[in-house]
Amino acid sequence: MIVPEIHLSAVLVVLALWLAIGLCGLLRQDSLALVARVLFPLSALTGAALAVIAATSVGAPVERVTLLIGLPDLPMHARLDALSCVFLFLLGAASAGISVFSAGYFRKGQGTAPGLQCLQYHLFLAAMGFVLVADDAYGFMVAWETMALSSYFLVTAQHSLPEIRRAGFLYVVIAHVGALSILLSFGVMQGGSWQFTFDAMRAAQLSPGWAAAAFGLALVGFGAKAGLLPLHVWLPEAHPAAPSPVSALMSGIMLKTAVYGILRVVFDLLGDPLWWWGLIPVLLGLATALYGVVFAAVQTDMKRLLAYSSIENIGIIFTGLGLAIVFHGVGMRALSALALTAVLYHALNHAFMKSLLFLGTGAVLHATGERNLGRLGGLIHRMPWVAWLMLVGVLAIAGLPPLNGFVSEWLLLQSFLFAQQVPHTFVNMLLPLGAAVVALAAALAAYVMVKFYGVVFLGQPREPSLAKAQDAGPLEKAGLAWLAAGCVLLGLLPAQVVRGLGYATRQLTGEALPVTGGWSWVLTPLPDREVSYTPVVLLLVIAAVVLLAFFVVRRLYRRPVRRVPVWDCGFARLDARMQDTAEGFGQPIRHIFETFFHLDRQLPSPFDAAPRYRVVVGDRIWRALYEPLGGIVQRAADSVAWLQQGRISTYLLYSFITLVLLLAVGL
Repeated sequence: MIVPEIHLSAVLVVLALWLAIGLCGLLRQDSLALVARVLFPLSALTGAALAVIAATSVGAPVERVTLLIGLPDLPMHARLDALSCVFLFLLGAASAGISVFSAGYFRKGQGTAPGLQCLQYHLFLAAMGFVLVADDAYGFMVAWETMALSSYFLVTAQHSLPEIRRAGFLYVVIAHVGALSILLSFGVMQGGSWQFTFDAMRAAQLSPGWAAAAFGLALVGFGAKAGLLPLHVWLPEAHPAAPSPVSALMSGIMLKTAVYGILRVVFDLLGDPLWWWGLIPVLLGLATALYGVVFAAVQTDMKRLLAYSSIENIGIIFTGLGLAIVFHGVGMRALSALALTAVLYHALNHAFMKSLLFLGTGAVLHATGERNLGRLGGLIHRMPWVAWLMLVGVLAIAGLPPLNGFVSEWLLLQSFLFAQQVPHTFVNMLLPLGAAVVALAAALAAYVMVKFYGVVFLGQPREPSLAKAQDAGPLEKAGLAWLAAGCVLLGLLPAQVVRGLGYATRQLTGEALPVTGGWSWVLTPLPDREVSYTPVVLLLVIAAVVLLAFFVVRRLYRRPVRRVPVWDCGFARLDARMQDTAEGFGQPIRHIFETFFHLDRQLPSPFDAAPRYRVVVGDRIWRALYEPLGGIVQRAADSVAWLQQGRISTYLLYSFITLVLLLAVGL
C-alpha cells in the first residue's frame, strides 16, 4: 500500500477497527455480555475518534492512497477531502451515540444471535465509511453493495415474521435497482475509457446530452437510497421492521450517504452542472417533503411516523440541492454556496435529530411493548429521562429556535428569497412557490411532532399496563444525551459549523459563506443583505423571560400554592378515553389532503350488533405504480418459467447453445 498522509491513514484504521470489532462478535455469538458490555462501547469510542479525525481534517489538503485490495490490475483507491470529512464527522458522531445506546438496548432471544448482529452492525458502519472515502467506481460500488446487504440482514433480524421478510425484500429490491442506476451513471461518466477512477471521470469531456444522462441516472440511483419520491416505498416498511438502533443508523446516517453520492457526482465528477438540472431535484424535493409530512401526520405507528418524517427531511435536502445547482449553473456562486450550506447543515442536523427520536421510540418500545400511538400516553411520569431528552429532538425537528433544525431551514429559506435574481423568468415565478411549500412542510412538521410527543408522553396512560413502564437504562440514557447535546450545540454554534462546512462548499462551488474569525456568535449568511441570526442571544432572552416569570410568581405574588382537582367541565370524571387520539390529531390533515391518500373505509351496517368504523390509509403511488409493475414482472416470470425443467441435461444444452452462439458472434 502506498503510504498516505496521516489523516487518511487514521480514517482507514478506524474503518478497520470497526471490522475487527464486528469479527470479535463471532468469537462468542451467543454472549450478550461480550457484545453489549465490551464491543458496542468500544465501537462508540471508535466512532467518536472518527468524528474528531474528520473535524480536524476538514481544512487539510486532499489526500489519496492506492490500496492493495481489489482485483489484479484493478486496485481500490481512497481519497479524503473536505466533502468526505463532513460526512465522516456525521457518521462518527451520530454512530457514537447510537452504539452507546445499543449497548444497553439489545436483548437475547430477539432474532439474530448477538454476535452475528454485532458483525452485521459494524460491517454496515465500515461500509458506509468506505463509501465516503472511495475514489473509484469499483471500490465505491463494492462498499455500496456491502452497505445494502449488511443493512438488509439488520432489517430482517426478526426474520421469522412474514411482514419483516416482506419489508426486507422490498428494501433490497429498491436498493439494487438504485445500485444498477448508479453503476450505469459511472459507466456514462467514464466517457468510453476503461479507467474506473474518479480522477478519470473528472477529466472526461462529456457532451451535454451524456452529462445530463449521467446526472439523471445518479439522481435515480441515489434517490432510491435516500427515499426520494416515487422511490420512497421501502422506507416506511423497513424502519418499523428494523430494531430501533438500526432504524437510527439507516435514517440518520445511511440516507446521507445518498446525499453525499449525488453531491460527489454533480459538483465534483461532472464539474459544471447545467442550471436546468436543478429544477428536477427542486420539484422532486418539494413533492417529497410535502408527501412525507402529510403521511406522517396520519400515522398511528411511532416508527412509521418517523419514517415518513425522514422522507420529508430528505425532500428538504434535495430541494436545497436543486437550488444550489440552479444558482451554480447561472454563475451565482455565492448563492449556490448558501444553498449548499443549508443542505450540508440539514444533513448533519437530521442525523442527530432523527437518531435521537428513533432511539427514544426504541426505549418506549422496550418499556411498554407498544409502538401503536393509540395504546400509549402519560409516559413522562414513568420515563422522565427519555421524555425530556426526546423533547429536545422533537423541538429541534419541528424547527424551533434556538435548536439546530431551525438553522438549516432558515438558511434554505434565505436561499429561496434570493431566487428572483436568477436570470430566467420561469424560475423566478417557480421558486417563490417552492418557498411557500417549504414553509408549509415546516409548519406541518411541527404539527406532527406535537402529535407524536403529546400522544406518547403527555396526558393519561391509555392502557393499564403502562403503569409498569420503566425508564431507560444508564447506557441508553447516555446515548440519548449524546445526541440531544449534538442538537443543542449545532443550534447554538451555527457560525462555527458554517465555517467548517465552508471548506466543502468552497471545494464544490468555489465559494464559502463569509464568517468572521474567532468564536463569533452571529451567523450572517450574506453580509450585504444585513440578515443575521444569534441563537445564544435568543436563548438568553428565553431564559431571562422564564426566570422573570418565576421570580414574579414566587417572590412578588407570594401566595401559597394550592393543589386542587383539575376542572372536568362538569363531567363526573376524566379518563384516558377523553383524550385526543392519534387518529383524531391526523383527521383534519386527512380531510384536507385526501387526494394524497388511498382510503379503504369499513362502514358499519345499521343491523350490526357491534358496529365498527375503520379507515386504512394507503399510498396512492404504491397502488398506481408498484402494484401494476409487480403484476407485469410476475407475468413475465411466469411466461419463461417453462425454461426451468429441473433436468441437468436441459441446463447443459442451454449452456452449449449459448457457447456456440458466442463463438459464432466472435468469429
